[in-house]
Amino acid sequence: MNLRARAMALLAAFALAAAGCGSSDGGEGKPSTPGVTEDTVTIGGHVALTGPAAPGFRDFAPAVKAYFDYVNDNGGVHGRKIVYKYRDDAYNPSTTVDAVHELVEQDKVFAIVGGQGTPTHTKVTDYLNSQKVPDLFVGSGCPCWDAPSTHPYTFGWPLDYIREGKILGAYVASAFPGKKVAYFTQNDDFGKSGVEGLDRTVPASSVVTRQTYEPGNLDITPQMTAIDNAKADVIIAYTIPTYTAQLRLAQIKLGNTAQLVVSYPGADPLTLSQLLNSYAAQSGSGSGDALIQGMVTDTFLPPLSGSSGWSDLFMKVRDHYAPSLPESALAQYGMGVAFSFTQALQKAGKNPTRQSIVDAVQSGGLTSPGLVPYAYSAQSHAGFSGSQVAEIKGTELTLQGKPLTTDDGNGPVTAYTGDLPTALNGLGTG
Repeated sequence: MNLRARAMALLAAFALAAAGCGSSDGGEGKPSTPGVTEDTVTIGGHVALTGPAAPGFRDFAPAVKAYFDYVNDNGGVHGRKIVYKYRDDAYNPSTTVDAVHELVEQDKVFAIVGGQGTPTHTKVTDYLNSQKVPDLFVGSGCPCWDAPSTHPYTFGWPLDYIREGKILGAYVASAFPGKKVAYFTQNDDFGKSGVEGLDRTVPASSVVTRQTYEPGNLDITPQMTAIDNAKADVIIAYTIPTYTAQLRLAQIKLGNTAQLVVSYPGADPLTLSQLLNSYAAQSGSGSGDALIQGMVTDTFLPPLSGSSGWSDLFMKVRDHYAPSLPESALAQYGMGVAFSFTQALQKAGKNPTRQSIVDAVQSGGLTSPGLVPYAYSAQSHAGFSGSQVAEIKGTELTLQGKPLTTDDGNGPVTAYTGDLPTALNGLGTG
């Protein structure tokens, strides 16, 4: 067996292993936890299948389902199949509230997994914790998920935006010393958390303007005009893909050539290319691919063009279970969340309880499918501990430098010097 085949076999075996530890609350081996039967575990989620965040984010739920289909066809977890029910919330907080209440009170789900969006999910976190429903791997980098003392059932998954802001800010400070910097951010906790991190590593004297936008209002001409008038050399954006595309088009309209540095939620190359192909065709601005070249972002997951055990597993699952699914960063992200939930469910025991899966995640023993380890512990419910700067070339991300880690305080941004997570190289069970 060659090295790649061996790596794939080991990684798949780890993801699907039936062994585990944990506790039972069902008596006589029969579970009584909501959402758990003798042969299924039912979980729920909310995602923007429509609305302003749908481009890209609509890939998330089908990717999650594809990975669970793979798990189920290979015996499930402790003999149980995972049933995944998700609702479209259109990136509308009031719709999110209704959807999550329905999943918990009518569908009786075991957990909410990968709920998407900062402005949406913040409206249901208190409710889920009051009901003691595991709120796992929230699809947002809001640092608010890392609050084990007040929200013990909630856990983040992607890199939080404060850490990311510090990493992107450190990159800009190093790569563009003395240059003028503009911020363009979503006017909610997503953007504000990013700015909090940026301000810890971007010199205050470099920031010449701070512009925000409201989701739903696509006219960002006033903001881009202010940025152009400030003669910024670099624009750092905390945007969802629709607004990254709008920002790029606004640049072209004004002849602005500032370097774009974009937070990972808004910088998936495939999604941006598709959006800009549509927008550019209407405005005669050129092809979408050409418009994103050289854009800088960061990522905590290995590029799919690589040959890691993780990217191989993604492609294997996609090709068999969801061949029409785009090879996008957000689809990869969805499978990563499903991979992590599968691990946590294994560790939660043969008869999992809501508390046992919380204990499993915060035990710190989950293997990351990314470029750096998780930060999970009893004291930390944050997900990834860092990321790596990348540049868009073609429709792919090309990694720059080394993976970086930091905290959400005033600690330094440092190169990650530990071993690569085993899910990345596919060599072991971690």
